Amino acid sequence: MSGNVWEWCSDWYGEYYLGKITPGNPQGAEKGTGRVFRGGSWINNEQFCRVAYRSLGTPSHRATYLGFRLVLAPQ
Repeated sequence: MSGNVWEWCSDWYGEYYLGKITPGNPQGAEKGTGRVFRGGSWINNEQFCRVAYRSLGTPSHRATYLGFRLVLAPQ
C-alpha cells in the first residue's frame, strides 16, 4: 500500500521523538504544531515510499498526494 498517498497519523510530530519509541502503539509527542504523515506517495522517489519514513504537516494541509486509511479496531 505504500506509495499511493502519504497517510495522516493522529500523532503530533516531535523532531527528536525517534529515540524515545516504546513497544506497542506509541502515541507520539504530547503536543506540537504539526501532525505526522507516513509512507510516501506517487510523486516521491522510492526511498520515501515506505511506512518507516515520516514527515509532518499542519492539520489544515490539503494535497492530492496526502490521504488517510480507515481502520476498524476490534472492540
